[in-house]
Amino acid sequence: MSKVLRRFRSLPIRSRLALLVAAAVAFGVAAVSVTCWFIVREKLYDEINSNLRAQKGAVEYGLIQRAISNCGQDPKHSSDGPRRSEYYSQVVQVDGTVCAFDGSAGTVKVTDSDKAVAKDPNLHLTKLRTGTDSEGNAVQVLTMPLVGDIPGVGPTLLPNVAFLVAVPLAGTEATLNDLALVLLLVSGIGVVGAGAAGLAVARAGLRPVDKLTEAVEHVARTEDLAIRIPVEEDSEDEIARLSRSFNSMTASLASSRDLQQQLIADAGHELRTPLTSLRTNIELLTRSEETGRPIPPADRKALLTSVTAQMTELAALIGDLQTLSRSDAGTPADRAQVVALQDTVEAALRRARLRGPELTITADVQPWFVRAEPSALERAIVNILDNAVKFSPEGGVIDVALKDGELTVRDHGPGIPSDELPHVFDRFWRSPSARALPGSGLGLSIVARTVQQAGGEVSLRPAEGGGTVATVRLPGAPTPPPEVP
Repeated sequence: MSKVLRRFRSLPIRSRLALLVAAAVAFGVAAVSVTCWFIVREKLYDEINSNLRAQKGAVEYGLIQRAISNCGQDPKHSSDGPRRSEYYSQVVQVDGTVCAFDGSAGTVKVTDSDKAVAKDPNLHLTKLRTGTDSEGNAVQVLTMPLVGDIPGVGPTLLPNVAFLVAVPLAGTEATLNDLALVLLLVSGIGVVGAGAAGLAVARAGLRPVDKLTEAVEHVARTEDLAIRIPVEEDSEDEIARLSRSFNSMTASLASSRDLQQQLIADAGHELRTPLTSLRTNIELLTRSEETGRPIPPADRKALLTSVTAQMTELAALIGDLQTLSRSDAGTPADRAQVVALQDTVEAALRRARLRGPELTITADVQPWFVRAEPSALERAIVNILDNAVKFSPEGGVIDVALKDGELTVRDHGPGIPSDELPHVFDRFWRSPSARALPGSGLGLSIVARTVQQAGGEVSLRPAEGGGTVATVRLPGAPTPPPEVP
């Protein structure tokens, strides 16, 4: 059985569907055919039994005497009267002796039940059975007490004898055999037709799956993520949903691959400049050592300072890339937790004041609790404050406020031109006026990705009177959620 199941599961889906449909139809047709055959058989036998019971009645006494006098003779060779071929009519004595009536179709083999009826007719037993005649032909037999119509007396129950009447079953069995053959042929045609129909339906129904399979194989073979499966707009069946999911998946993969390639290209471009400068400075120091020509102390100090700054810039760029790659991978549920946003803002403010000691940073922070990754959220807020410190004039003011889950950071710097606002959150994008300043161009991109993963929104807009306002909105509550026991 297990081997059959394994072979069945190894078949293609359309073959399995065709076999299942054929098996279901075969079971249904077989059940109907068998039921029909038994119903027809029962009806035919009921009709035969009714005809046999209709033979019950008083038999002329003279016919009984004549039959008894001819006991043991084959009625087919009797010359007394015409012979009838439809019914078997005979008298059965207690000892089992058969006395056929004139015109009987033959004699029927006697059983103990027939003798029992002859032995005690007062019980009015009636036995209905299937038997055989003297030649082995099947007959339907009815045995009952014998009532003789005695002249001058009338119908009288005769002792020690029974009346047996039978009818051949050859015609009935032939009819049933023909019916069985017809039902078998019809069932066979129905099963074959059902299998063909099931195969056709399976092919038609699985045609979209074939297209999907071809598309997946094409993607696996060529890595072409631009392929799409056509789907009817108003279709909502499982195949349409699967096709839409595949199209969405390939579109997401294509976008992810494009972003990955863009990130690699941008990272390579950004790394090239500090690496080139770093290599040039190191080559100058190395050549000075090899040639024995010392570099003036001021120039040597400037070179070492430049090397240190470039290494710091490389480390910061690599750290930003790592943070961005973790953001692209999503925030795992085990890293996200309830964070007191006011505490995170206060920690970021302390770092910002150290980086801009000449600036005045005002803060109005109210309690707000959010669900996010603590370190990533603090890094995002620090990046916003760093931008405000970087672009604020010396002695300027930075206003920070946290109220009802909305964090605003307003500086009084040169502001951002309106045509540059759509690009401020792009990776490695830097304003032309800020390219001389330190930075990798990834800070605001990290902010946007972190805030989005926390379910919030971030935006930049020009401030009235000059400067820029950065706004971060995060879902949460002014009180921490109750702890789950």
